This record gives sequence, C-alpha cells and structure tokens, in this order.
Amino acid sequence: MRKARGLVLGALLASTGATGVVAQSAIADGDWQTINRDLAATRYSPLDQINRANVAGLKPAWSYTLRAFNTAVPLVVNGTMYITAQSRVVALDAATGEEIWVHESQAGAAGFSGRGVGYWPGGRNLAPRLLVTRGSELVALDAATGRLVESFGNGGAVVIDPGYGGTPTIHGNVAVIGAATLENPQGAPGNPRAFNVITGEKMWEFDTTPAPGELGGDTWGSGAEGRGGTNMWGFAATVDADTDTVYLPIAGPSHNYFGGDRPGSNLFGNSIVAVDAETGAYKWHFQTVHHDIWDIDMSHAGPLIPLANGGKALTNVGKSSLFYVLDAENGEPVHAVEETPVPRGNVPGEYYHPTQPIPQVTPPLSRVSMSYGDIVTAEDTNAAHAEACLNMWDTAGGYINQGIFTPFMYRAEGAPVQSTIQLPGGIGGVNWGGPSANPTNGMVYVNAIDTSLVGWVERVQGDQPYSFDATSAPAYDRASVDGKGPFFSFQAPLSGEYDENGRAVGVAAPCYKPPWARLTAINANTGEIVWAVPLGIYEEQPEGRQLLGNAGSAGPSVTAGGLVFVGATNDKRFRAFDADTGEQLWETTLNGNANANPMTYRGSDGKQYVAINASGVIMVYSL
Repeated sequence: MRKARGLVLGALLASTGATGVVAQSAIADGDWQTINRDLAATRYSPLDQINRANVAGLKPAWSYTLRAFNTAVPLVVNGTMYITAQSRVVALDAATGEEIWVHESQAGAAGFSGRGVGYWPGGRNLAPRLLVTRGSELVALDAATGRLVESFGNGGAVVIDPGYGGTPTIHGNVAVIGAATLENPQGAPGNPRAFNVITGEKMWEFDTTPAPGELGGDTWGSGAEGRGGTNMWGFAATVDADTDTVYLPIAGPSHNYFGGDRPGSNLFGNSIVAVDAETGAYKWHFQTVHHDIWDIDMSHAGPLIPLANGGKALTNVGKSSLFYVLDAENGEPVHAVEETPVPRGNVPGEYYHPTQPIPQVTPPLSRVSMSYGDIVTAEDTNAAHAEACLNMWDTAGGYINQGIFTPFMYRAEGAPVQSTIQLPGGIGGVNWGGPSANPTNGMVYVNAIDTSLVGWVERVQGDQPYSFDATSAPAYDRASVDGKGPFFSFQAPLSGEYDENGRAVGVAAPCYKPPWARLTAINANTGEIVWAVPLGIYEEQPEGRQLLGNAGSAGPSVTAGGLVFVGATNDKRFRAFDADTGEQLWETTLNGNANANPMTYRGSDGKQYVAINASGVIMVYSL
C-alpha cells in the first residue's frame, strides 16, 4: 500500500497540546543541541571567548575514546555531552570528560547510530530525553540518567522499518527521521517519517516516489510503484521554527548510473522538499538534478539563514558542487538558475534529461571538467606521479569529458577501451559534511573537494534486449579498467619504491592539477566567492609542494569569534581559519583523521571548548 504524501497517521497532533509540553525553546549560547547545533543547521556558535586574537593558544583539554569508529558529532546541553559509541550511548561532563552515565544495549542488539543523538528539552512535567536510532528501532533515553523512557513506544523503543543511520531532527514534539534503504530500484521506500517524541506514535510519512495522478507522478515513465531508493539518508533535516517547516533532503533514485527503467526527471529525487512539521503536508520542492545517473544524491538541505533583503534562504551545495540560494518560503532561487543543456550519452535504452538547473552567479566550487592538458606535471607534484598519470590516461584509452553532467558513455562488448571521466564524481563536490553559515552576515563555508569517477557503461546481461527485472542485476552498469574508477595515481616520492607492476608505492593522489580540496567562503547575499584556500597537505610530497588539498567528506563550523574550524582532512590535522580572510591561524596534529564535523560549547566551568571526533576519539581543546 502506498503512503499518501503528508498522510497524518492518527489524530496525534490534536492531542499533543494536551500533554502540557511547551514548544522547544531557543538554544543557550553555550550549547550545541543538534548535529548542526541548531534546527536551522547553521553550525554557527555565538561564542567568542576563543577568537582570532587568541586561537593560536588552543591546547588539549581532555579526550575520550569511544571504542568505536564513527562520525558522530557530540551534543552538549547545560554542560553535559552526549555521544554514541556502537552499543553505548554516553553522557560526559563536557568540562572534564568524566562519565556521568553509560547506557549499554543488550548483547546481540544492533549498534546505535554512528552519527549521534537527537535532544528533546522536555517541559513542565516531562524530563528532557534523547532520541537515537538503533538498527530498525527508535529509542528514547532519559537525558539525566540514560535509562529507557518506558512510556515511549514499547518500553522505550518503537520499530522503524526501514532503519535510519542519521540523527532524529526534533522540533516541538515531532521527531523526523529518514530511511537507510539500500540503493536498489525495487524494495522498501526511502520515505522520511515523523514520530511523536512523547508517545513514539507515527505521525506522518512523505512519499518520495509519487503515484500517477499525484504531483510528480508523471516524472517516472511507466510509474514509480514499488521503487526503492530515492531516500533521505542525510543525517538531519533543516527546520524553520518560525513557520513549522521541515526541509527534507531527498537523495537520488537507483540504480546509480543507469535509469532506462525510470525515464523522466524522477521527482522527488535529488530534491529539497519543504513540508509542514506537524502533518508532513507538501509545501514546495526544488530539484537540483533531473534524472540522476551520476549518483549525486542530496545529503543535506543546507543552512537556513536570513538575507540582507529581509527574507530567509536555504543555502544548498552538494556533490555537484553547485551552490543554490533558495527562498525559504517558496523554494524559488534567490540568484539566477537556468535550465541549461547538458551532454547526452549513447547507452541503449537510457533516458537523458536535456537540461539541468545551473546557477548563473556562483561558479561550481569544485573542478567540473578535464582535458589532457589538465594532467599533473612534475612541477605540480613530482616526476613519478606525473608519469604514472600519463600512463593511466593511455591505459584507459583516454578520457571523455564534456563538462559538468557528462554521463558515462557506452562500451559494447569487445570494443576498444575508452573511459568517461566525471568531475566532480564519487564523493563530490561537497558531501555529507555540508556547509556551515554565519546568520549574522550571510557568509557560508564549505569543504569542496575535487574528485573524479571514471569508466563506461556496459551491458551486464549478455546480448539480451533491455528489460527491467526487479529480481536481477541491472541491464547496464558502470565498469572501469581497474574496477574502481577514480583517476588517482599512487606515489612515494621520498622512497622511490615501486611494486612489481612499476606503480609507485605510497599514497593515492589525483592526476589532475591541484589544489584538490578547498575551504571556500561564499557570500549568500551576492553569490560571490569571497575566498578559497587549499585544505589539507600531502606530507609525502617534496617540501614546498605539500599544500595540495587533501580532504574527505566532513565539513566546517563557524563561530562569532571570527573563526572557521575544520578537520575533514586526510592528514590528521585540525585547523582554524580567519572567517573573513581564509588565513590559517591554528593547527594541531590529531591521533587520526578527523572524520566528523567540529563543534564548540561552553562547559560548566564557563570556558569555551572546541571538540572533534578523530577516528573514534573525542578530542577537546581550550585556551
């Protein structure tokens, strides 16, 4: 049975007011209450005790080993830090790191979300609680004790099927979650859902693949009945608390690189969808990619900030690296966006959407094209790396690229090898870390990386004519020379060691000209890129050529002290930059790569702290 968009599952909201629970209050300056600090998802802290003038004096304060690798962002409320760690949820004194309580799941239970928890402040006669996903369950814990809230669902938990690996987005008495469905074209729907924070009862579910006759139902060819994928896997939604609007980030449909069974633009794939927080009723949508055959997805809706013109806007940038500023009331672009013709492919049976929505003011934040002349030279990195990259080009039969939204081209069985290269490809662009934003001046900060994905599309069912069978592999899928696809070379310029195939032994590095990652600042009011600086080093490179950009999927956070903090890099570093100029002001070496977004808070001792999850260890710094 299909779920109608915005269907309210019971008269729950009418009874919500009878509980006597007040609306969620404003966040205290020293708290970090959601994975993105606030419901507007800004990752902006108004704390300024640590600032441009003194950030160079930051020193380690304490650390806590999670005994589990994850990308969770701690929450801090009233001096208490909350974090997940596989089978445990832990509460710590945020000033000292001492354990206050530990909730341990029973042996054999699924692990808790590797992204963290959601916090509900309670009200009147109900105490604050944490909501966290655990496999196919949504669990409620008392924030003061860590004990299960037995009045929630069935003894403290409700079944959510499919499960969700992100964090509950809590507004008032509504908890919104996504769906961690597999990327299969047939299967469980990836619909976001909402649950009552007090009772655990399901409130609504938004259908991301509408039926014929519904808005968007005509964008799926013969229909989207029974389709899987097209899910909300992003780790949180953005909320406008003033209008009770939730902005849902909906990812792309499956299969990732072939869509012949779904001709059309495929709403609501790759879209921000605005819905009413209490009913799930549709308000508006904006689709950033029509008929996704690049696996661009939508990992976050973006920060909600006021603009100089008096309105509010979502500032969204994802794996495509295209920067959109959308009016929060109606989803209309604030800066010009044009439906622009894009390259077509030649895969039999594929549908190619003729245009894509391209921003006209802000240029792409990552590399979107490549030619032979863009291959690195010895002067860019080192001679061994440059030679290996030229050899890769030859081995792949050259690389086809026609600019942004280049689709994978077709290779018939037995045909000569020639690869397509997509930029950005793979992880982006801007991935799940997403932007942070300063709501006082409209500045947006992102970790934008240059990655590629290479290969071609080939038939995987022999010479059979195209047909879609939900129980089998796709008729077509991506392949590549080495089965992986990124245009990387392996290098070890300091050791000069090579394996039996003549490939340099060492670290993987891209084969197009650097920088390969940048911390970028954009003025959302104008769309102007204010500054961009390389983010991350390659220590294996010769002295003077190490600052090439070496970052992963996490993002930055910004403070009223004029600082942008970011880990994200694959060089085990944590850094602070001047928010106005991009000048690096502080750096420290970590125990491992900082694979999560940073956060900052005020402890019970009145001091400001900065924290980051680095390879499963919470590292905390203060003056």
